[in-house]
Amino acid sequence: MSTGALGKVYEDGEILMRQGEAGDGMFVIQEGQVEIVVDAGGHSTRVRVAGEGEIIGEMAVFENVVHSATVRAMGRVRALTVDRRNFLRQINEDPSIAFRLVQTMSRRVRELSEEVVRLKRQS
Repeated sequence: MSTGALGKVYEDGEILMRQGEAGDGMFVIQEGQVEIVVDAGGHSTRVRVAGEGEIIGEMAVFENVVHSATVRAMGRVRALTVDRRNFLRQINEDPSIAFRLVQTMSRRVRELSEEVVRLKRQS
């Protein structure tokens, strides 16, 4: 992993965050794509792929819990890490940041709800 002008560069397969480990920050994907994988019962399931401009790991900013998934670089990725302290400072300077994050989280809840409905219809 090397440090660039903005964020850090991760090479293909490198882990940005690991399921089960504690975290206090989130990542903003600046370039490239990452895969988000959940390990359960000895099986790995790709939950989704996130790309440029997306925020991942935001739950760690709000809760003191371990990461619920592993995030791995797919090819070369540049990601900016934003810890809780800096996030709160940025919100004080620009409250619209909080609104955009809530929009992102709301969209994900809606997508998860749709997926639950789809899965229940299949069973």
